[in-house]
Amino acid sequence: MFSKKGLGLLAAALAAQTCSASANKARDEHATCKKTTVAILGGGMAGVAAAQALSNSSIHDFIIIEYRDTLGGRVAHTDFGKDPNGKPYTVELGANWVQGLGSPGGPENPIWTFAKKWDLNNTYSDYSSILTYNETGYVDYSSLLDDFEDLYDDAAEAAGVLLTENGQDQTARSGLALAGWRPKIDDMARQAVEWWEWDWEDAYSPDESSFIFGAAGENLTFNQFSDENNYVWDQRGYNRIIIKEASTFLKDNDPRVQLNSIITNVTYTDDGVVIYKKDGSCVSAAYAICTFSLGVLQNNAVSFSPSFPEWKQTAIEKFSMGTYTKIFLQFNETFWPRDTQYFLYADPVSRGYYPVWQSLSAPGFIPESNIIFVTVVSQESYRVERQSDEQTQKEVMAVLRKMYPDLDIPEPTAFMYPRWSTTPWAYGSYSNWPPSTTLEMHENLRANVNRLWFAGEATSAGYFGFLHGAWFEGRDAGERIAKLLGGKCASTDTSGTCGNRKHWEHLNGSTPLADYSAFDGWDVSSFYSSY
Repeated sequence: MFSKKGLGLLAAALAAQTCSASANKARDEHATCKKTTVAILGGGMAGVAAAQALSNSSIHDFIIIEYRDTLGGRVAHTDFGKDPNGKPYTVELGANWVQGLGSPGGPENPIWTFAKKWDLNNTYSDYSSILTYNETGYVDYSSLLDDFEDLYDDAAEAAGVLLTENGQDQTARSGLALAGWRPKIDDMARQAVEWWEWDWEDAYSPDESSFIFGAAGENLTFNQFSDENNYVWDQRGYNRIIIKEASTFLKDNDPRVQLNSIITNVTYTDDGVVIYKKDGSCVSAAYAICTFSLGVLQNNAVSFSPSFPEWKQTAIEKFSMGTYTKIFLQFNETFWPRDTQYFLYADPVSRGYYPVWQSLSAPGFIPESNIIFVTVVSQESYRVERQSDEQTQKEVMAVLRKMYPDLDIPEPTAFMYPRWSTTPWAYGSYSNWPPSTTLEMHENLRANVNRLWFAGEATSAGYFGFLHGAWFEGRDAGERIAKLLGGKCASTDTSGTCGNRKHWEHLNGSTPLADYSAFDGWDVSSFYSSY
């Protein structure tokens, strides 16, 4: 699966600081590797947070290696449509919300801190501003939203008991059913409500998601910070906060940032790491922090030498990478209700078939834009991302015309959507925790291998799938390496925030959080704060 160069060859390469040939790509043996103390692989939120943590610890000898031509990673935007003056709008392809802002006197989400610091334009997402539809047009089944939420509170509390008492995990489907939520397969209104309440957040169905950690992932954000979600519509792009935060410790055109750099191989030992790039150049580092998405790791988009140990590779394959696809349409006018933010569609045949529509013409967003977008996830994402724009537009327009049967709806003036599942530097949108996967298994995903460290939203047990999870994980990796470099802790110390992260060669099965002394960064009290 991976290139298998020997450790002796790497030691020679490190000593000479030269690039050598890999098993899967010829390299210029006469080229000289650029030497640095810490190489950061990826310039998204986790990579920038790691670099900032190093800089704050007076370690300035690092290099950020980024595939794209800008910082931000999956916080990515693009031009779409035109405003009344012919200028294109900016829409977000990836991360789009600040989720869980903060409460007075309590902790504040760092993403919200950055949003305020850098004056990011955003608006509260009012999830009660919603109209419901099926194939006949408007049909009010909004009371089912309250039904789900009431039962979900009971399910979440049960998940917390399992978490702390060494209970076995199960699918979220089982947990919801035990709480009383059992939508029949042909009850498409309830199926649509469930999609809105679960799939839209997790990018997977309850059948494919962990009950314990699905509930925990939501509660640890929305109970600890707040239950508010703010939608980012800033025409400078959401990645503004990442670029501006990076500017506090990076110079303009800083040589420590290598953009448009495609990594092909990472070779690591206990002595250091060499990163090889597609252009034939390489970087030699004492430590490296890999912030690749889980999708990149699972798709072998980059080879690692030697191959990962079984405990590491098993953890990588065990967790799930979800795809979340936003399909944008612009029209000459806003024909849908202007004062409503969301529209939920229950298809008569297929669950998750173009279900959640969001208006950017609503007050507080971009009222003059006449832009609406619909989101699909999981199998529907894979399907639409592999078909033509023309076919997808045809399907989407058919749904819109069912939702508004009395209107003569024209074709859109602009139409666009990303294809995250096939994007080579992402291979998906964000991670999800599958059922029956323990904290120990997740710590194996998070743990370093020799001097190669890992950080990103997927490595956050408490905040996987969230942008703030990437920030916390990047900061943690940077701070730990800074302590190692500063001689402030032994490399074998796994008791807290020093030294190598713990891993398990042999898993013990389900592990109650109360007994999980090696795990750091998760305050279980925040799980229960609303109960």
